[in-house]
Amino acid sequence: MYQPKKLLGAAEIRRRVKELASRISTDYAGVDELLMIGVLRGCYIFMADLSRRLNIPRRIDFIAVSSYEERTVSSGAVRLVLDARSDVQDKHVLIVDDIVDSGHTLHYLVNLFQARNPASLKTCAFLRKPGRLQVSVQLDYLGFDIPDVWVVGYGLDCADRFRALPYIGQVDPDRLSG
Repeated sequence: MYQPKKLLGAAEIRRRVKELASRISTDYAGVDELLMIGVLRGCYIFMADLSRRLNIPRRIDFIAVSSYEERTVSSGAVRLVLDARSDVQDKHVLIVDDIVDSGHTLHYLVNLFQARNPASLKTCAFLRKPGRLQVSVQLDYLGFDIPDVWVVGYGLDCADRFRALPYIGQVDPDRLSG
């Protein structure tokens, strides 16, 4: 059976999530409540781990967008699939994404939520591929920069496979077809 090549181990991921949670908790200390909006589906494990480590009041919501459809490369056109249920006006909002690849998705989401007049809006991504960025996006919190390879595990998938791996692994999507 095909196994992904390990890029980031579970212990390394836990350490980084703990560091991010500490920074976020410090930055939002004194705020009534943080509204974390996770970008489905890939963020769910990262967001769960991150939110459990925060020591500030927070609520969780989700949004789903699509830019990949059935392809392995982003089309650049982002489509809203499921909107967040929470009203973000006058709230402190943190968008939590699994990976920033081209930057189109996060750019779209920042514009979408900024238009809804939050008290503040920041971004957090578990992974970023700096070599693939096509759109300039600000990341306030970042887990790891990675090379331009297809990654799976810790919520990320390839053709709906490997999401539950406790580590980040590299796969060749062509080897998985069929």
